[in-house]
Amino acid sequence: MSDCCRQGYDLAVVGAGSAGFSAAITAAEQGANVALIGHGTIGGTCVNVGCVPSKTMIRAAEALHGAGSAARFPGLTGEAHINDWRSLIQAKDDLVASLRQKKYVDLLPEYNGIVYREGRASFNGAGLLVDGEPIRADKIIVATGTSPAIPPIPGIEQIPYLTSTSALELTELPLSLLVIGGGYIGCELAQMFARAGTRVTLVTRSRLLPEAEPEISEALTSYFRAEGIDVRTGLSYRSIARIERGVRLSIDVEGESEDLHAQHVLVTTGRVPNTAGMGLAEAGIELTPDGAVTVDDRMRTSKTGVYAAGDVTGQDQFVYMAAYGARIAASNALNGDSLAYDNSAMPWVVFTDPQLAGVGLTEAEARARGFAVKTSIAPLDQLPRALAARDTRGLIKLVADQETDLLLGGQILAPEGADSIQTLVMALKHGMTAKELGDTIFPYLTTVEGLKLAAQGFTKDVAKLSCCAG
Repeated sequence: MSDCCRQGYDLAVVGAGSAGFSAAITAAEQGANVALIGHGTIGGTCVNVGCVPSKTMIRAAEALHGAGSAARFPGLTGEAHINDWRSLIQAKDDLVASLRQKKYVDLLPEYNGIVYREGRASFNGAGLLVDGEPIRADKIIVATGTSPAIPPIPGIEQIPYLTSTSALELTELPLSLLVIGGGYIGCELAQMFARAGTRVTLVTRSRLLPEAEPEISEALTSYFRAEGIDVRTGLSYRSIARIERGVRLSIDVEGESEDLHAQHVLVTTGRVPNTAGMGLAEAGIELTPDGAVTVDDRMRTSKTGVYAAGDVTGQDQFVYMAAYGARIAASNALNGDSLAYDNSAMPWVVFTDPQLAGVGLTEAEARARGFAVKTSIAPLDQLPRALAARDTRGLIKLVADQETDLLLGGQILAPEGADSIQTLVMALKHGMTAKELGDTIFPYLTTVEGLKLAAQGFTKDVAKLSCCAG
């Protein structure tokens, strides 16, 4: 048995991604002796196959599109094209490797209290095992993340489908691509490939971005179609099969059968927790029906002394929320469960163009909770920033309590929406009313000024206001 397994630890963290590192560092900073257990490539989803590689490719595609759309300004023409796809992929890989080294591998020696152990973790009746060897720890945090989910479409296991991971590893740009799933991953990658020159068909059983307000989903769908993406919604899947030059997906649309063809198919229908084969249920750790680890607001599992954090819990699957939950889990494990997880002012972003960002309750969620709801929608053609940029795609929707005027939530669809949402986060966090937000001073010719217009829209016709009127 190795020395690592003979000695005891204050805390063992299973999973060496964003949540795992956050938990381990939090504990080490408090003087704890920590075992960080990783399996596979260190760094987890975000840096290796998620946020970092996808966003740099999305930015590259935006550069292509931006040059081509310069003609929206009179007197301008622009053009850009890909002359070396492999170089673009290599640059993406280099960025990933650099950040993985700087933000994960190189950090380990900076914390004397962390011992890194590579191996497959599992549980038995006595506790935690690493590659079958017991490891003694007073407390344990499970932070093993998720993997791409594969939908139960007949024939899917017999075709060479792509996932969000393998799609970004293609060394040849696809001629055509069928994207299954209209969530944020499907939307981001569909637009990225379309702007790179691939003929893209995006199919989904409901509508694009079901978590978005209906008005925003409808608007984004129209923008996608204007860019040449064939968006097909409200359908069901019959089967999928390999054909001579790619794949064929058979769908049903309002009782009518139709076949769709493409060189490649990309599956983006969600993610599944990495809990299979770990013996969690057998060890008394409760799982949800889809395999996620059940936790309370202190990040405690059903087994005393065992916590969980990050995507493996099935909640709020964003890297910053994984790190946040992991910090709470580590602090509670060491200090007596005093901290509670709070996502009431959690921002989220979809990196399409226009970007979509939101926080708080949607109109439907607010009504379901019993609020007397009022809403305000400000189209971007009323925003001076959008007019100056000659790009009025998008809108801002705010939701407030009719009785108290308290802001309950909002969503921004705008080319720079991601960088504006934090203002609304702070407004919700500190209990602002719509009137207070509308009375706040905002800088002119900014996207965030749209929040002021939307807030004023509860009581005024913003089309009748002069510039900077308040």
